[in-house]
Amino acid sequence: MPVSEPASTLEAQVLRALDTVQDPELRRPITELGMLKGVTVDPSGAVRVEVLLTIAGCPLRGTITTDVENALAAVPGVSSVAVGLDVMTPEQRDALKDRLRGGDPVRTIPFNRPGSLTRVYAVASGKGGVGKSSVTVNLAAAMAAAGLRVGIVDADVHGFSVPGLLGITRPPTRVDEMILPPVAYGIKTISIGMFVEGNQPVAWRGPMLHRALEQFLTDVYFGDLDVLFLDLPPGTGDIAISVGQLLPGSEILLVTTPQSAAADVAERAGSVAKQTGQKVAGVIENMSWLALPGGERLEVFGSGGGAAVSGRLTGTLGYPVPLLGSIPLDVALREGGDGGRPVALDGLESLACDDAASGGTAAGTAAAELRRIARNLAHRPRGLAGRNLGVSPA
Repeated sequence: MPVSEPASTLEAQVLRALDTVQDPELRRPITELGMLKGVTVDPSGAVRVEVLLTIAGCPLRGTITTDVENALAAVPGVSSVAVGLDVMTPEQRDALKDRLRGGDPVRTIPFNRPGSLTRVYAVASGKGGVGKSSVTVNLAAAMAAAGLRVGIVDADVHGFSVPGLLGITRPPTRVDEMILPPVAYGIKTISIGMFVEGNQPVAWRGPMLHRALEQFLTDVYFGDLDVLFLDLPPGTGDIAISVGQLLPGSEILLVTTPQSAAADVAERAGSVAKQTGQKVAGVIENMSWLALPGGERLEVFGSGGGAAVSGRLTGTLGYPVPLLGSIPLDVALREGGDGGRPVALDGLESLACDDAASGGTAAGTAAAELRRIARNLAHRPRGLAGRNLGVSPA
């Protein structure tokens, strides 16, 4: 039967169930994306569904088949389900891409559009080794677990590590010039590491770095995001400048460790916002202390670096730059990174206990503090100045 003409109550229920099946990469219903070729339901309750894949070698064809089967198995009266897979024609793919881009024929950075509600955080540090990528991945995972739509651009082209931290091993899917990013833990992620064989280095200079970042922001389809994180390389080089140019509305999150050497360099990385016109959203101090068996705290790298950066940048930039949190040294954080599972996802059943009684760090864990920081960032008020509210006088 044509999918737009349900002939019975059972057929209508089948179509409603198919509305719940999402493409695992695009994260939108297959019925909305034009991927449903046809549905037949015979009097015995046997259902056959024809699904159009975006490309012939779709890596998640099995997931789509299973999701359709599971959705229809829950419909009363359905006795069996058969799923057939076909491939979109070039014309159907063009229509899909046009639908995804909202009818805009020009390839632009969607996060710069006047109506965009995506909050963009560029996670920066003055020097390497302070845990910037781990912080990025865990903040993203905590927000995604809380129901937000989250993406990550691994902008550290020379030192990419986000795919490994998320356990991503498969490459993105290409629909002509459009790139569909892999999804892990609800986070859409793109990295140059997904295009490199083995552990080969990427030896690129400034213009190529800028073009790679620009392509990630224009050709990768992230869809409607609540939050986009960019994991920047350390320092104030090409990528930091390119982010300021390509995403002028992005906000900087500074990651430092407590010692003065790291804090001083982090301050310089934050001060670049004065040149790019960006805002510094706050400072995160990582590796703040180590919990000893007796309950004492050992400040391995000293203390006060995060607060010092916060105070100095507040004076330099002329607006409050808060210290958002202090993350302790925690073996679980390292183990989660090595295993490709963000530690912020551990102990989610105790989220209600993470707050007031423990000052936001239940049991003194890195996971609890990362979740607390993520919640505070997610709930920051958003200004509406300059935004089109879609309201007109009667």
